[in-house]
This record gives sequence, C-alpha cells and structure tokens, in this order.
Amino acid sequence: MARIKREAVVAGSGNVFRDLGLADSEDRKLRVQLAVRLNELIDEYRLSQAAVAKRFCIPQPHVSDLRNYKLSRFSSERLVRFITLLDRDIDIVIRPRDSAHKIGHVAVLFAV
Repeated sequence: MARIKREAVVAGSGNVFRDLGLADSEDRKLRVQLAVRLNELIDEYRLSQAAVAKRFCIPQPHVSDLRNYKLSRFSSERLVRFITLLDRDIDIVIRPRDSAHKIGHVAVLFAV
C-alpha cells in the first residue's frame, strides 16, 4: 500500500512579501496595490505606453516597467502622483488599528 504524503498548509498573513520574509514588506504591498489600480486606469483610458510616458513625464521604458510590475524604481509617493495625473483624487484616512492585525497596515481601496 502506498503512503500518502501530506503537505502542511500554513495560512498566509495577507501580505505575501511579509510571508517571504522580505524587508519593507508593507511598502512593497502598497506599491503593488497602487500599481494595480494605476494599470487599470491606464487600460480604462486606453493609453499607449508613449502617451503614458508623456503624461507622467517619464521615459517609455519606465512605463514598461510599471506595466509589468517591476516597481523598484517607483516609490509609493510617485505612484500616487501618477494616479492623480489620471484625474483621480486620493484620500488618506488614518484610523485606530483593527484588532485583527498585530501591527497597523496600509490598504488601498478603490472607489467607483
């Protein structure tokens, strides 16, 4: 009779970067969340990479990095600025920490 090998399943923290043990995991997560929304907006506007580069005043290869989630050259602040250049307002709300989290966290919520 063959033995069935069982794998242990560990619940994630909700932040894959923290789960991987990466430094600055909260900032990485925030930048990805901002980039997801930014790329959605670029798609909604049907902008070419050249048009995005012109609007954001960045070289076209940097737009390619953004579109492919290569975010090392982009700070959270820079991504926020790009979103505002696509005619969106951003509100930052600071509230008491949710008791479900051991430490405070940052989340990006998208309004329609």
